[in-house]
Amino acid sequence: MKEYPYWWDTQNSEPGTPEPGTPERGTPEPGTPFPLRADVAIVGAGYTGLAAARHLARAGASVVVLERERIGFGASSRNGGQVVTGMKLDPATLVARFGEQRARQLFEISLDAIASLEALITEEAIACDFERTGHLQAAWKASHFRAFRDEQALLSRVFGHRVELVSRADQRSELGSDVYHGLLIDERSAALHPAKYVAGLAGAARRAGAAVAEHTAVTRVSRASGSENRWTVATARGDVEARDVLIATNGYTDGSSPSMQRRLVPIGSYIIATAPLPAAEAAALLPKRRVAFDSKHFLFYWRLTGDRRLLFGGRAQFTRPTPESTRRAASILRDGLAHVFPQLAAIGLDYAWGGNVAFTRDQMPHTGKLDDDVYYAGGYSGHGIAMATALGTLIARRIAGEPIEHPLMDDRFPAIPFYNGRPWFLPLVGAYYKLRDVID
Repeated sequence: MKEYPYWWDTQNSEPGTPEPGTPERGTPEPGTPFPLRADVAIVGAGYTGLAAARHLARAGASVVVLERERIGFGASSRNGGQVVTGMKLDPATLVARFGEQRARQLFEISLDAIASLEALITEEAIACDFERTGHLQAAWKASHFRAFRDEQALLSRVFGHRVELVSRADQRSELGSDVYHGLLIDERSAALHPAKYVAGLAGAARRAGAAVAEHTAVTRVSRASGSENRWTVATARGDVEARDVLIATNGYTDGSSPSMQRRLVPIGSYIIATAPLPAAEAAALLPKRRVAFDSKHFLFYWRLTGDRRLLFGGRAQFTRPTPESTRRAASILRDGLAHVFPQLAAIGLDYAWGGNVAFTRDQMPHTGKLDDDVYYAGGYSGHGIAMATALGTLIARRIAGEPIEHPLMDDRFPAIPFYNGRPWFLPLVGAYYKLRDVID
């Protein structure tokens, strides 16, 4: 079993774009230069940073993206490739917290993000297997399906958004499992190959004129000596001086940006990938090839790949990934897979991996300028493919001088009390949500 993302072995990069799964291609030759002065320095070469770099370079700014590992090494090539409607918070919670008007606006932002993602992929001709598959959410308990009926009505009344319900008696038309108690279907969600997408986005940023420096770890961001209008971004390969800095590291934020580290909680998410399945067996699992997840707090999510593997993921360990936690998670996920799909109990696993998603205190994404005047975007809480692309572009527009008013633009993004970047409380959070899954 390979302990790295399946996507890395199935990525065909654009010419000149390093493959995340191929270190020798992703490693710069000794002495490869990168700009030491730029209008904007961006820390992190995932969806957020590359989308921002593309927009800023197209607007005429000089841009350098600094990446500790390889392009897309973090969540941008480790996720499940599910591009789903909505936010992490469900529609009823959005309404309860923000009121109907603001909730409707936030939900529309998620739909616009998917549409903008699709348009960008088309404009830049990124071959990343993007497809509007729709998603299905499976009811873990009968009470959850009854809640789906309330959600369907709320989505129609407040959000003008149509979803369909499929009863347990009929769910085999959508899902080859009898474990669940009915389904909610949303036709507007999508799927893509995340590593192909991030490689294509990097190619688009470079074509626009941005420089992307891989294996260039940022160690410190500080005001340039003698200047209140310039920044020094220190790296192991030389210091970069820039007018503006964007922190785009999300779940991989480290001590080089302590202000962001106090605002983002990295949580591990894990995925296993089966051996390729016979065509008929794969078709029976997800007849319409939708992306899927269930209604638990400690949820499972799954989808089919182009070569008929089942990817099956979840927050099986409430810790950041290590080789040991990935193996434990793989064992937990295998048991979960066998429970949901007993017909796959004996299937071989070819891949197991993990990655960090970043949660915020309110489980909402944010972008803006922090009190230390560094720009940021992050906190996608597992909904990052379209939203990271959208917020990366949004904050780039602001950096370029465009006046922006937007519900997710937040210059007062508060730090989490009693938190310094080490999520000591995650085991307690995990235990709480496991209990909620039992009693809800």
